[in-house]
Amino acid sequence: MSGPQCCSNPPVLDSSCGAGHVEKLGGLDSYVTGSPDSKLAILLISDVFGYDAPNLRKLADKCATAGFFVVVPDFLHGDPYVIKNAESPLEGFDVWFKDHGTDKGVVEAKSVIEALKSKGVSSVGAAGFCWGAKVVVDLAKTDIIQAGVLLHPSFVTNEDFNEVKVPISILGAEIDIMTPAEVVKQFEAVLARKSAVEFFVKIFPKVEHGWTVRYDVGDEEAVKKAEEARQDLLEWISKYVK
Repeated sequence: MSGPQCCSNPPVLDSSCGAGHVEKLGGLDSYVTGSPDSKLAILLISDVFGYDAPNLRKLADKCATAGFFVVVPDFLHGDPYVIKNAESPLEGFDVWFKDHGTDKGVVEAKSVIEALKSKGVSSVGAAGFCWGAKVVVDLAKTDIIQAGVLLHPSFVTNEDFNEVKVPISILGAEIDIMTPAEVVKQFEAVLARKSAVEFFVKIFPKVEHGWTVRYDVGDEEAVKKAEEARQDLLEWISKYVK
């Protein structure tokens, strides 16, 4: 994996943040928010820093106000990536990643979705950030979700989009070593050849990888860009998860 951008601006984790609470779902500790009686759910899949990130939970709470039951599972099992050397933030990442592969995340995400459906949820959308975007694109190759959103994706390839079956949105950053804007445009070209799949692609100018959940809350412009991404996410999922 090239470049430190995947791990830039790490959040200060706080397990007590958010308006929701943590409960077991599909065998995983999960931050849940919104009405548990809703038939419509959104599954948010974190980046490598995990589900205790305050901005991620804030995003979940805002999505819940639109009538969704929102779930943020701990796919990293209490072991998010921790930067030990600020000058070399990826030092040790490869070792950590071996135990936190996205393939395992896909299997566990399916268990969470099945648990939601057993509780009466009838329609599910999924959105993934960085690491989580790879999990979402793999879920989108099945009919277990009704729509997917990838935000500053990592580990995703052109080939992934050849297999996508459900409506999918890609929200990319102009400044992104992990998935440069040129690569996002390649993803768009692959999707454009698939007449059966609806898609939306947007590259946000002047933002970096991670801008949707790792922004400085004191930076007015950064907050505005993150809010724009949240609105795009919610509009896309609302269009198909109903």
